[in-house]
Amino acid sequence: MYFPVAGIEVNPLVPPLTAFAISFCTSMGGVSGAFLLLPFQVSVLGFHTPAVSSTNQLFNIVAIPSGVWRYIKEGRMVWPLTWVVIIGTLPGVLIGAYLRVRYLPDPRAFKLFAGLVLLYIGGRMLWALLRLGKPNMQAQRTEEAFQQRMRQHSERQTARGAKPTLPQAVTKRFDCTRVVYEFFGQEFSLSAPGIMALSLIVGLVGGVYGIGGGAIIAPFFVSVFGLPVYTVAGAALMGTFVTSVAGVLFYLAMAPLYPGMAIAPDWGLGLLFGLGGFAGMYCGARLQKHVPAAAIKWLLAGCILFTALKYVSGFFLH
Repeated sequence: MYFPVAGIEVNPLVPPLTAFAISFCTSMGGVSGAFLLLPFQVSVLGFHTPAVSSTNQLFNIVAIPSGVWRYIKEGRMVWPLTWVVIIGTLPGVLIGAYLRVRYLPDPRAFKLFAGLVLLYIGGRMLWALLRLGKPNMQAQRTEEAFQQRMRQHSERQTARGAKPTLPQAVTKRFDCTRVVYEFFGQEFSLSAPGIMALSLIVGLVGGVYGIGGGAIIAPFFVSVFGLPVYTVAGAALMGTFVTSVAGVLFYLAMAPLYPGMAIAPDWGLGLLFGLGGFAGMYCGARLQKHVPAAAIKWLLAGCILFTALKYVSGFFLH
C-alpha cells in the first residue's frame, strides 16, 4: 500500500501491528508510544520529512482515548494534575511545531535532536531505577509500601467475594499554587507553577519531536516528584492527547506557508498506526495494575536508551 505524503510503500498490516506492540508496553507507564513509533517511521519506513512529526501526533489522537477511558473508569485520572499539565504543555507544543518546520527539516539534524531527547528521557529513568536499587532509599520503601497496600486491598476484596478494584484518587486541594491528592492512603503535594513551568519546556521539546510531551513528563513525575506510576499514567496520556490535537491543527495551518515541504500528516498511515495503538493502549491500561511498576520502568528505559544511542552514534559515525 502506497502512502503519498510519506512517500513510502508498506504492507497495511505492518503499521497497526507495530503500533499495538509498542503502545501495549508503553501505555503502562503513561506514555502513548509515539516516542518509539517515530524512530520506527524514520529508520525502518524511511519517512523523514516534518510530516512525520504531525503523523505521529495524529497517531496519538486516534490511539490515546482508549487508554484514557480505561484510567477514568478505574478512578485513576487525577484531573487537577491533568489540567495543570495541559495548561503548561500546550503553548510549548505549538512553539515546538514551528521550530521543527523552520529549523529542523533536515533528517540528519532531526535524528540527532531526537536521539538527545531520548537519551535524556532514558537517562533520567535509568538514574531513578539505579537509585531504587540501593538499600534504605526512601523511594524504594515508598514503592514497596505502595505495592504491599495494593496486594492487601485486593486480597481483602477477594476474601469478601468482591471483584478486586483500585480505590479512586481523591483531590484534596487544587488552586494556583498547589495540587494535592490522595491515593491508597498516601497524600501527594505538588507545586502547580512548578509543574506548569516544567510542562512548558516539555511541550516545546515534544512539539519538535512530535510526541505531545507525555513521554518526557511521565518519567519526571515518577523519578523527580516521586508520584506512583499508577496515578501519573492517566494524566500524562490525557495531556498528550489534548496537545496532539493542537499540534496537528497547527501543522495543518502551517502547511500552506511551506508549499514545497511535506508538513501536514499522512492521514492513511497515521490512522493505521492509531488503530493499532488504540487496541494496544486499552490492553496496556487494563493490565497495568497487574504489572510491577519496576518492570514497567525498566522496559521503557531499555527501549528509550537503545534508540537514543543508535541515533546519536549514527550522527557522529556517518
